[in-house]
Amino acid sequence: MSTSSDTNEPKIPSGGWGSMKEVTKILLKERVPLNTPAILLKQNKTDGFACVSCSWAKPANPHPAEFCENGAKATAWEITNKRVDADFFARHTLRRLESWSDHELEAAGRLTVPLRWDGALDRYVEISWDTAFAEIGAQLRALDPKKVVFYSSGRAALETSYMYSLLARMYGNNNLPDSSNMCHESTSVALPKTIGVPIGTVVLDDFEKTDCIFFFGQNVGVNSPRMLHQLQEARKRGVPIVTFNPLRERGLVSFVNPQSPVEMLTGHETCISTQYHQVKAGGDMAAIMGMCKVIVEADDAARGAGGERVIDHAFVAEHCHGFDDFAASVRATAWSEIERESGLPRSAIEEAAHEYMRAKAVLGIYGMGLTQHRNGVENVQMLVNLLLLRGNIGKPGAGICPVRGHSNVQGQRTVGITEKPELAPLDKLAEQYGFTPPRDKGMNTVEMCEGIRDGKVSAVVSLGGNLVRAVPDHGVLEAGWRALPLTVQISTKLNRSHLVHGKVAYLLPCLGRIEIDRQGGVEQAVSMEDSTGCMHGSRGQAEPAAATLLSEPAIVAGIAKATLAPNPKLDWDAWVMDYRKIRDAIAVTYPEIFHEFNQRMWTPGGFRKPVAAAQRKWNTPTGKANFTVTDGLVADPDMPGGPGILRLFTMRSDGQFNTTVYTEEDRFRGVKTRNVLFMAREDMDAQGLADGDIVRASAVARDGVERKVDGLQVVEYPIPQGCVAGYYPECNPLIPLSHYAKESYVPAAKSIDIRLVRSRQDAAVSAAH
Repeated sequence: MSTSSDTNEPKIPSGGWGSMKEVTKILLKERVPLNTPAILLKQNKTDGFACVSCSWAKPANPHPAEFCENGAKATAWEITNKRVDADFFARHTLRRLESWSDHELEAAGRLTVPLRWDGALDRYVEISWDTAFAEIGAQLRALDPKKVVFYSSGRAALETSYMYSLLARMYGNNNLPDSSNMCHESTSVALPKTIGVPIGTVVLDDFEKTDCIFFFGQNVGVNSPRMLHQLQEARKRGVPIVTFNPLRERGLVSFVNPQSPVEMLTGHETCISTQYHQVKAGGDMAAIMGMCKVIVEADDAARGAGGERVIDHAFVAEHCHGFDDFAASVRATAWSEIERESGLPRSAIEEAAHEYMRAKAVLGIYGMGLTQHRNGVENVQMLVNLLLLRGNIGKPGAGICPVRGHSNVQGQRTVGITEKPELAPLDKLAEQYGFTPPRDKGMNTVEMCEGIRDGKVSAVVSLGGNLVRAVPDHGVLEAGWRALPLTVQISTKLNRSHLVHGKVAYLLPCLGRIEIDRQGGVEQAVSMEDSTGCMHGSRGQAEPAAATLLSEPAIVAGIAKATLAPNPKLDWDAWVMDYRKIRDAIAVTYPEIFHEFNQRMWTPGGFRKPVAAAQRKWNTPTGKANFTVTDGLVADPDMPGGPGILRLFTMRSDGQFNTTVYTEEDRFRGVKTRNVLFMAREDMDAQGLADGDIVRASAVARDGVERKVDGLQVVEYPIPQGCVAGYYPECNPLIPLSHYAKESYVPAAKSIDIRLVRSRQDAAVSAAH
C-alpha cells in the first residue's frame, strides 16, 4: 500500500462539537421556524417522521435525538423559510440561473406554485393546478407510451410509489427507472443469484450479537451516520471493525457521540476501525479474494494436520452449491495478482483474514465502493463468497448488509417501481384493476439516457431528484435533454434539472415529507422501507411552506386522471382523500409483505418484509446459496489504463446528500470548495504538480468523445498511489455513459481513467484549504 503524507488530512472525529456547530449553522442560515428543535426530536421516531435523507434503520428504542448532522441539515433544508415563487422567476431568467452553483440553486428555497416554462421570456411562469394537469395529460395522450419515461428518486413514500407505478403501467409502459439504477442495482442483481433475495439479511439486532464487522466501500460518517451508534456500542464490547476504503473516512476512524455529555465535555473519542486498509479504488474484489485464499489454505493445512477445520464444512455441505469450483479458483489465484489489483501487501490482507477467522459471527457491510464498477455485480458476489465460507449468513450477528442511500429507494422497488416486468406482480395487478399491464421490458436509467441522447425518448416525468445532474456524461447528454418534447418535474426545490429541460417543461411543487399533509382537513401519514427491509410510518410535523402545495399522491393522481381513461376499479380521488385506502390496495397486491398494513405500520422498529435467506432458505435455481467464480480481479477491465493515466473515483462530502449540496466546504477533508482533486504526493511529483495547482481532467475512453472538467484544484492527500478522488456530481461529465456495471447497468463512477493537464491560468489561485 502506498499513500502520501497526511499533510492535508484533518484529524477531527466525526460527531462531537463539529456536528453540533454545523447543525446550528444551517438552522440559522435557513431561518427555520422556532419549533424546529421539537420537530427534530420527532425525526426517526415511531410517532414522528422518517428522515428525508438516508435510509438507515430506525430503532424500536430510539435515542433522545435520533438524527445525525446530515439528517438535521436535510430537515432544515426542507422546512426553510426561503421561497421560490413566481416573483423569483420574474427576476431571474433560466439562462442567468444556469450560472448558479448547485448549492445556490437549492439554497434559494422552496418551490411554492405550479410553473410552466415560457420560451419567449426564458422564465417559468405560474399556472393553475388544473391547467397544469390538463396540459400534461393532453401531451402524454398524444405521445407514444413506449417513448415516455417515469423516473423516481428514492424519496417518494410507498404510497406515492405504488400509485406512480400504476400510472406508468396503465399508461402503457414499464419505463420506471429509479435512483437504485445508479447505486445498488448491482446488489439487486448479485444477491438473488447467490442467496435468493435482492436485499441484505441484517437487522439492527445483529449489531448487538456480532463479534466482528467488515466494511467495504461505505462511508458511514457521511452516508449513514446514525449507524455510528451501533458501531460505537460494538466497539465498547470489544468487537473488531475492519475497514477497506481508499480514503481514511473520519466516521470510520473516530467518533465522539454528541448525545453523550461525558464525551462532549471530555472530547473522548471512540476508535471505530481496528484495522484500516486503504485499498486501491476497485481493488476490493482482489482484497476479498486474498482473504478467501488465506482461509482456504488455512483449512487445507488443518485438514492435512488433522486439526480443527477453518471453513464451516457442515454449513457448506447443507446449504451451499459450487464450493469446490470456487475453492479451486482461489487456490489458483496468485498472490502477485491479488497484491497488484488490491494495492495492498499480502501481510495486510492476511491480518484481515485472521481477524475474520477468529470470529464466529461476522457482518459484511458495503456501499457503492463495491457496486459502482464494471464488475460491480461480481464484487458483491465475492463478498458473499467470503461470508459463506464460515456460515456467516442466516445466523444471529452475521449477514450481508448493503447500505442503501436515499430514504425509500429500496421501498420503491418493493411496491412496483421497476423496469423489469418479471419483478412486478402483473397478473395480480391485471386482476385487481382490470387492465392489461405491458409485458415488455422498460428502460433503466442508462437506457433512458441513451434514448435521450439518440432522440428516442419523447418525455421524462420525474418524481423528485435531480436527474440531469445525477447521470453520467453531462456534456454529451445536455443537448438531448433540451431536445425532449416534454419534461415534468415533481419537486420541492429548484435544481439543475429544472434549468436543462425539455421544449415544454413543467415544475410541480409538492409537500415535503416533514410537512403536515391534510386532505379534506384530515392529517395523513405515509410509509417507508429502510435499508434492513423494515417498514415504518411517517407523519409530518411542520406546517406546509405554502397553501398552494399539493402532496405527491395528489399530484400523481392529478396527472393520472388527466391522462388515463376512467377505471371503475380505481378511484384516484378516494385514495388522495384517505391514504389508508392506498395501503389497503398495496396489501391486496403484496399480501405476503403488507398484510394488515395499516395496523402494523406504527410498530416500533418497523415490521420487516420476509427475507428467506435470513432463515437459511435459499430461493435460487439450485435451492442453495451459490458460490461464484469470478472471471478476473480487475474491477473495471474496460478502462484502458497506461502511462500517465490516473484512476478517478467520485465521492460525497460531509455537507451533501446525493445531489443536494448543503454547503460548499468539506470539513472532514479540509477543503472549502468542491472543485478539487485529491492526489497522492507521488502522483503529483510524477506529473509535475504542486498542491493548489489548477488542472483540467479529461476522461480516457475508446469512443473518441471528449469529456473534460476544467478548473479543478489539486489537493495533496493520503490516497493510494495511482488513484484520485473528486466530488459527485461535479465529476460526472467524465463518466462515459457506456461505462457501467455488467448486468446491472450501474454507472461505474468509482473507477474512471483520466489524464490531467495543468491549467494555463494563474496557479497561485487561493488555496482550497
